[in-house]
Amino acid sequence: MISRRDFLQVGMAASALLGSSGFGNWARLAAQQKLSQDDLLAFETFGNVSLIHITDIHAQLKPIYFREPSVNLGVGANKGAVPHVTGADFRKLYGIEDGSPSHYALSSGDFAALAQGYGRVGGLDRVATVINAIRADRPDAILLDGGDTWHGSYTCLKTQGQDMVNVMNALKPDAMTFHWEFTLGSERVQEIVENLPFAALGQNIFDAEWDEPAELFPPYKMFERGGTKIAVIGQAFPYMPIANPGWMFPEYAFGIRDENMQAMVDEVRGMGAECVVVLSHNGFDVDKKMAGIVSGIDVILSGHTHDALPEPALVGQTIIVPSGSNGKFVSRVDLDIRDGRMMGYRSKLIPIFSDVISPDPEVAALIDAERAPFLAEMEEVIGQTESLLYRRGNFNGTWDDLICDALLSERDAQIALSPGVRWGPSLIPGQNITREDIYNVTSMTYGKAYRSEMTGDFLKIVLEDVADNIFNPDPYYQQGGDMVRTGGLGYRIDVSKPQGERISDLTLLSTGEAIDPASSYTVAGWASVNEGTEGPEIWDVVENHIRGLGTVTVQDNTSVEVVGV
Repeated sequence: MISRRDFLQVGMAASALLGSSGFGNWARLAAQQKLSQDDLLAFETFGNVSLIHITDIHAQLKPIYFREPSVNLGVGANKGAVPHVTGADFRKLYGIEDGSPSHYALSSGDFAALAQGYGRVGGLDRVATVINAIRADRPDAILLDGGDTWHGSYTCLKTQGQDMVNVMNALKPDAMTFHWEFTLGSERVQEIVENLPFAALGQNIFDAEWDEPAELFPPYKMFERGGTKIAVIGQAFPYMPIANPGWMFPEYAFGIRDENMQAMVDEVRGMGAECVVVLSHNGFDVDKKMAGIVSGIDVILSGHTHDALPEPALVGQTIIVPSGSNGKFVSRVDLDIRDGRMMGYRSKLIPIFSDVISPDPEVAALIDAERAPFLAEMEEVIGQTESLLYRRGNFNGTWDDLICDALLSERDAQIALSPGVRWGPSLIPGQNITREDIYNVTSMTYGKAYRSEMTGDFLKIVLEDVADNIFNPDPYYQQGGDMVRTGGLGYRIDVSKPQGERISDLTLLSTGEAIDPASSYTVAGWASVNEGTEGPEIWDVVENHIRGLGTVTVQDNTSVEVVGV
């Protein structure tokens, strides 16, 4: 008798011959430099259940440019494994032709030049068109939002997330989970969640005082689709009080909670669930580890680390589907569920080329209405850029370099620190920089730009702590984003070393002198998790700096020496 594992592998291999990822056809079209909306949406319907996954939109309602990372290092068992493969190596791995649309969508090389030809990506009115097309083909498809939705733009900040709530409600999701949403504060989150017309899930969101599941966030929701029972279990970002200010949501505790996840999987299986889907904001490597620990999960829809892969990853009997960020992609996953088990799957990562996909008129009108009260302020031109401005990469991005420069000059500091967050669209050379663009890379509810004194020893501790959040070989200890960005400070990092031994050769760039552990330095930064942080808002600091420059040119950053890769 064939085992479930063998059956899945055979079924998936057969699907692969039929183009299970949908990427083969896309790659061929890309090589021909031709794309149409029909090409992007083409899909050979499979099985009896369809999932639609969007995640990490970060409040981007309109089409944007978004460059994928050129550096994404993996450590431990994930060294050299996807998603820690970038650039030419990534294109070779997936058979992507240089200069093709798929090169532009999924890789960073020649980004500025390709952006000129292929244009912007995303826009929730285009996402709506894709969702509607999938629903036309599979009316009972389950639409799932992986979180980081109510955060990341001018209008989202000014409306406390209401603009995104209104637009997402129009897309009619079936469920969502959470991360940055909690930085609106627990009272605001409760106000929104109590009025959502869909499920707000989080098996790992607990009442902090009683260490019991939080009633506002049920662990799962059951669906009957395609003649079968589907359980969707929510997994919110596990490290909220570490990565974000815990004082903003003191009622809640998080964590990975594998034991509770296993209990929830067992519970829904006992209720007759024939397919178990985890809607996750763990991050890809954490999801891989969880899939190897918790049994009985068929699909993990992965968010948080913004990874976009043209094919799901397989861990044991679980497929893991990452769907990018900023509204740049929509994933469709078709499942064949029979006799209480998943027999096979077919999936497609659909890139949202905004010049190719027509906007949905109703959602486009809603987006414009949400933005209208703020349009004059957002569209004001603050300066221009001659450089490609991007965020992403383990150690630096040009947007972050510009923010650090602003902190150094506007706050009269020797050293600048900027958080290694992954969100924020890109700008290509020659573009105007508007106020909206600045908010797209700075807007948050704790954006004060502080100025303080730190010793050289404390600076090293900060860098070591952040480095361990990224490069600890155990994914369950990877609790941050990317490496903290530095201005005025150089250092050497050996990613192969253990905690406390990675950072060396700290240098004050203004003098070229080594940082003295016992000496104090003036440090400016932002996004402190400490309550009561004082200073101007970071978006005002950056705006003033760009106004003073007029035209922005960001030099190559060589301040960090990376070894042990």
